[in-house]
Amino acid sequence: MAEKTLTGNLLATVTEALNEEKWTRATLNNYTVHNFEELDQMLEQIFTSGLEDEVNEACAEHLQHSRNSIIALYLSGVIHLRRQVVDDANLITLISIFTDNRKWGIVEFLAERILQFGANKVALRTLADCYSSENQSEKLTGVWEQLIRVDFEEADIVRHLADQKEQEGNVEEAVDYYKKALHRYINKKNFNAVKEVWHRLIQYAPEDTEFFYHAEGKIAKSLSEDRAVQLLEDLYPHFKKQANWNRAIDILKRILNYDSKNPWARKEITECYRELYSGHSQLDEFIKVSNLTQSWRNIHDAIADFEKHISFDAGNFVFHRAWGVGLIKSVADDTVTIDFARKRNHKMSLKMAVSALDTLPREHIWVLRSVIRRDKLHQKVKSDIAWALRTVIRSSGNAADMKKIKAELVPHILEPKEWSAWSTKARQILKTNKQFGNPADKLDHFVVREQPITYEEKVFNKFKAAKGFFDRVTLLYEYLDHIEKYDKSGPDSDMFREMFDFFVTYLRAPASIGEQVISSFLIVRDVVKSYPYLNPGVDLDFRPLFDQVDGVEELFASISDTGLRRKFLREIRNQLPDWPAYYVRLFPYHLSRDIIGDLERHDKTDELRRLFSDVSRNYREWREAFVWMIRNCLNDAWLQQMDVDYEKILIGMIHILDLTARDVDNRRDVTENRKLNRQVHTFLFKEGHLTSFLHEADEDSINRIYTLVSDVTELDPSLVLELKQCILDRFPDFKFYGEQEKETVSRGFIVTGTSYEEKQKLLKRIHDVEVPANSKEISEALSHGDLRENAEYKAAKERQDQLNSQAARLTEELDRAQIVRKTDVDPSTVTFGSTVTLSNLLDGTSEHYTVLGPWESNPEQGIISYLSPLGNELYNRKPNEEFQFEINETPYHYRVESIEVADF
Repeated sequence: MAEKTLTGNLLATVTEALNEEKWTRATLNNYTVHNFEELDQMLEQIFTSGLEDEVNEACAEHLQHSRNSIIALYLSGVIHLRRQVVDDANLITLISIFTDNRKWGIVEFLAERILQFGANKVALRTLADCYSSENQSEKLTGVWEQLIRVDFEEADIVRHLADQKEQEGNVEEAVDYYKKALHRYINKKNFNAVKEVWHRLIQYAPEDTEFFYHAEGKIAKSLSEDRAVQLLEDLYPHFKKQANWNRAIDILKRILNYDSKNPWARKEITECYRELYSGHSQLDEFIKVSNLTQSWRNIHDAIADFEKHISFDAGNFVFHRAWGVGLIKSVADDTVTIDFARKRNHKMSLKMAVSALDTLPREHIWVLRSVIRRDKLHQKVKSDIAWALRTVIRSSGNAADMKKIKAELVPHILEPKEWSAWSTKARQILKTNKQFGNPADKLDHFVVREQPITYEEKVFNKFKAAKGFFDRVTLLYEYLDHIEKYDKSGPDSDMFREMFDFFVTYLRAPASIGEQVISSFLIVRDVVKSYPYLNPGVDLDFRPLFDQVDGVEELFASISDTGLRRKFLREIRNQLPDWPAYYVRLFPYHLSRDIIGDLERHDKTDELRRLFSDVSRNYREWREAFVWMIRNCLNDAWLQQMDVDYEKILIGMIHILDLTARDVDNRRDVTENRKLNRQVHTFLFKEGHLTSFLHEADEDSINRIYTLVSDVTELDPSLVLELKQCILDRFPDFKFYGEQEKETVSRGFIVTGTSYEEKQKLLKRIHDVEVPANSKEISEALSHGDLRENAEYKAAKERQDQLNSQAARLTEELDRAQIVRKTDVDPSTVTFGSTVTLSNLLDGTSEHYTVLGPWESNPEQGIISYLSPLGNELYNRKPNEEFQFEINETPYHYRVESIEVADF
């Protein structure tokens, strides 16, 4: 009672304060920071009493009549921010009111109050204005540093900070700020500012050419190629002055890529080549031959021609397709003399050498393999993995994937068994070492960087190179995880903003709502929740988007990122009152405890039961869902309460075992079906569920289960024999369908001639084609080393076991096979080769069956095996004979109308 009284008094106090407030300029001038501190005390009481909703509602109603109410604006504004709702409008209005009245103390207080709940552009700019007006330069710098982290469009302040660090003598930080400013001025297309910052960077960090090249590409795209050329021309003199001819030539080539007719660049690159190869005996001749100075010759062709010729000099290495690596001994007139390993003092014309040979640098992996003893090179590669990676990558044109790296090292330097362990360490180095990066267009390739690469740049390069939408999702979250662990200040880089904007673009007036739009919404919502200042100003309400979705199941299945699927499910649960129904519909596309757990925690037992019933009823279409539920939920309390028919579960699992085995044989979704087959096989046999059932079930149930198991394709016969023995241990007189009929045909195995020939061909194919191919797969898998983690080896060995089992079964059946021809069939009784017409006395319909063997069986076309339960009942029946029986608890009542010899 006392608590209710306290709550009522607090609400009355708030209401009274709102009603008594008279907003005039006079009262505004009387406001001090102390007044807001008193309001904060009132807010603490409101939060403690849980009255936020009531107070916020009262403030909203009050503001409809008094839109500039200081108390209402402040109370509702703080409540919104405390709830982490991205709505700071009321407090911003307050700041504007007191700024107009130049009440800087209150303005500073309000801005800092907003910042208590997270970074905010307006609040930081307000603080900057306050500190600027009060000449508090130290505080102003601190606010600027925060502001540029949240306002990615702000460039001038970044430039001011760079100038400030430069004046303080902190060149390293100044360069970082100048680089950031350059990117932002490029985005703003402010070329004058870009040029000024570019020149500062030339002054302080000219060697970081990879940064300049990246910026140059953005300038060419955002401003113009002419602007990019102009800035490259400004960068070039530094390297010319330093006599760094290779770097100077590289810059000139980039200029010529934009403007191949540039006479200045052509003249300069010729001069650079003269300086670089000043000691080469054939320099003038090769410049002349390549027409490097002639404006009529395409400059790129001329450069390629010159560089090809100039590389032929005494002491350089070359490669011939047949003779391998060779060393140029001399170049005299038009004759080149080369020492190959098996062809010493080989002479050829210069023209022939240029067309037939490739020149190799001394550090090329092929050269090293030819001049260094293998044991020494082996030791170097094993002990210095980073050096080996640099060597191989540079030898491959500075772009190589792991397949290429392996081809260069195994077996020439490393043994095949060493590769697995070595490559694991190599992958880690490629991922973490700043010397290695990824080219923009090949995500799986690696390059050696001249300048160390940051983690952010690595992720950004991968992001740009990624071709799939969800590959980019993974990379964005990988970067955010890194920021959360190692950089608590948050994602403040322009590269991150570019990645983030990729997803924001999908939310701006989408034509239709597909998986990419929904995924982008979830990503942007997630990022904005952690970093509210990144809010791009788009609607982040899930319900309107969801209402436009056509086909929720198809959309959900198309979201390949597991984390986004979980976020999608969470939004459905939080936003939709009928979320359990959606959970039931979406479960087959998201097999995890997420859905089951949520339904359990919210006591949605009816939905869980409906989910299991739907999956069980459609187990052929939803194989993965059915198997997952049986393997993971069989012992759950909610499922135990359903009194599930365990025999039906086993029948479904056995059927899936057979279906997946057939699909694997038919090369249909092999990986998925093999995995599912292995899971079901483990459940039924290794975990003992099948034998446990046989120990408890009655004879009719055992008969049904055993019949299904014995018909499963590719099942190891020893497993069937074990089940059979288990049954005989309980029921010594148990009758197995098919055994009596086998005895009537001299214990043979009845087949048609056509089937016999097909099985012979199949057995021959297994022995002559599939077994050798499998052996080759095993050999290749063995070369990867470390069999404990070698998935290819395990898969190949499993395939070997399957082939051996299949061949053994085929051989045994062919040995027992008895071929029956049409002339052998007796039309007076139902036997192998008969086509029988039956009258179904239960519903009055007519049914037709052809009785053949297991090899020919095709129930969908009315062809049944004489060993099947129905075939067994029909066997030896005569015309007009009436009979009844049951199969799987289903009664049958037939009369034989006619018997004919089948066409086979």
